[in-house]
Amino acid sequence: MSASRTAHTTPDIHQIPDAVRGVLSDFLEGRRSKVAKIGEPVTRAVSYLEDFVLGGGKRIRPLYAWAGFVGAGGLEGPEDPQAVLRAVSSLEFIQACALIHDDIIDSSATRRGNPTLHRAVASAHQEQNFAGLADHFGMSVAILVGDMALVWAEDMLRNSGVSADALARLNRPWAGMRTEVIGGQILDISLEASGDESVQLANNVNRFKTAAYTIERPLHLGAAIAGASPEVIRAFRGYGRDIGIAYQLRDDLLGVFGDPAITGKPAGDDLREGKRTVLLALALERADAHDPQAAAALRAGVGHTQDPAELARLAQIIRDTGAPDEVEARITELTTSGLAQLETAELSPTVTSVLKDLAIRSTERRS
Repeated sequence: MSASRTAHTTPDIHQIPDAVRGVLSDFLEGRRSKVAKIGEPVTRAVSYLEDFVLGGGKRIRPLYAWAGFVGAGGLEGPEDPQAVLRAVSSLEFIQACALIHDDIIDSSATRRGNPTLHRAVASAHQEQNFAGLADHFGMSVAILVGDMALVWAEDMLRNSGVSADALARLNRPWAGMRTEVIGGQILDISLEASGDESVQLANNVNRFKTAAYTIERPLHLGAAIAGASPEVIRAFRGYGRDIGIAYQLRDDLLGVFGDPAITGKPAGDDLREGKRTVLLALALERADAHDPQAAAALRAGVGHTQDPAELARLAQIIRDTGAPDEVEARITELTTSGLAQLETAELSPTVTSVLKDLAIRSTERRS
């Protein structure tokens, strides 16, 4: 690859979020006329997806996938960087599908400080005096819009312009990632329904619903596109597993103690929804041993109240058990072990520095 080509077509790692947004905008623009031929209601529904995909998000999955590509020496190889950028940007449609469906499953009212997609569609249904139940219509459209995002992720990846060899290499992590995130979601709602208090199963939710598809598999995808060695892929996956779990543990803390003005979600959202997190499992374990009355209050309240005062009381019970401190310690341990994985691969100092910075940003975030 010539130096001039790299300079003109390759974004710096810090420019990736903006570059991804541009690629997504171009893709959506290219779909607009095809969707319009189906009918105006479809155009209207897809406009919600456009707003969702372009309106926010940290682009962390494409960012990690790009880091995997660059870290595996991809810029020195035969793949067109712009094609790779399109390929990794497809992960944002996977994310959109997961979040839209997750909001329906969790009956969430807000996302990123705005109404969730199914709630927004339901409101439009009411405003236009459509027939039928507004909430059912909102959920139906949102499910289908999420499905459209999943289909478009595949379209964007397969038509990105990366080589046939690269497509063949990425098949395994791509297939694994999609199975893991859906399987992790099934496990998550099953634990909520059964009230399971297993720390191990809560860890599995973190591992497969979040860590795998947020960091581990994106890194794996980028490295696969670059044709990375098994040693590099192993190091990336080890880093991704540990940092990804730490990322979700941070999310568990934010779901109980996060500031709504920063997170964009109501205070105590995980307690309201009855999420069976590692934080909750540890709190119950500790309360059973030292304060059975507090344990009983947690079991009676989590997932069974909408009252802000009661949610605040439950959060304080969890805090008093010392479980948040244990989770913080686990985040620190996982961050340390994840970063140590990078030392097993021969990565450039620049890539190592970027991955260390991403790890810190992922695990110390406030939203």
